[in-house]
Amino acid sequence: MRGRRRSSGGPLPQRDGIDAVRVRLPEDPGSFPATVGEYLVGRFGGAVGAARVAGMLEAGRFVGADGAAVRDAEPYTAGRCLWFHRDFAPEEPVPFPVGVVYRDERIVVVDKPHFLATMPRGRHITETAVARLRRELDLPALQPAHRLDRLTAGLLLCVVRPEDRGAYQTLFRDRRVCKEYEAVAPYDPSVALPRTVRSRIVKERGVLTAREEPGEPNSESRVELVERRGGVGRYRLLPTTGRTHQLRVHMNALGLPILHDPLYPVVEAEGAADDFSRPLQLLARVLEFTDPVGGEPRRFMSGLRLSAWPEG
Repeated sequence: MRGRRRSSGGPLPQRDGIDAVRVRLPEDPGSFPATVGEYLVGRFGGAVGAARVAGMLEAGRFVGADGAAVRDAEPYTAGRCLWFHRDFAPEEPVPFPVGVVYRDERIVVVDKPHFLATMPRGRHITETAVARLRRELDLPALQPAHRLDRLTAGLLLCVVRPEDRGAYQTLFRDRRVCKEYEAVAPYDPSVALPRTVRSRIVKERGVLTAREEPGEPNSESRVELVERRGGVGRYRLLPTTGRTHQLRVHMNALGLPILHDPLYPVVEAEGAADDFSRPLQLLARVLEFTDPVGGEPRRFMSGLRLSAWPEG
């Protein structure tokens, strides 16, 4: 069941770190319903069943701006806003903690573990970094300033106050954040490094993988070999741009696919359960920028290590 948008300003508190959904009764709903219940059943009944919507109304799960339950027979009022909490399918818990690297009144920098999505989307809702942090730190307005792929671990910058979010997001949009990643991948002496990789990357909605195609480059990554042990190497990756799967695509294009990557070069069975013992060997290791609010220099380093490259 989907509403027009979620609003943190509604009368319902968050549930499991997730805002209630806001539904605005439209000015022109088509055939004008006589009651609120008639409209909600017409809008959501096809997706979840009329009986389920009726049951939610009877249970008082739809509320108005005053927080009072909305009843089925209430007259339809164009422009009125209602709120409700969605029911979420059970999610497999990601068995790794979200470590707090730094926290003040404006930002929270965390070490996001492998397999944990950054923010609620698709089938990952409550098992996301944002939902967990809102619950664990009691920061209901917390939002990410950027996104880190679900399978990638490492530093994630979150903003405490909504009024500050735009300033930190702009840092990433304008490429004023120095980002350094670490990866473990095969070693190939025939691949000359260091080098800067530039290509045009395209990612289509609904397609798991991104691809490179001819045309003006829209992505750039610097790839450096730090050290090697036998047939594998530890690499420093410095992306200038932030295309979806950029580092994974560029490493694969060099013939150095990142260890345990389920998409590059071969797509594993879609829908397969996560194997928590084989995380993608990619880590967002460093974030460095000038704070857009306070003006002070910031540099953060991840405390995580890649399992395929243990210490010693």
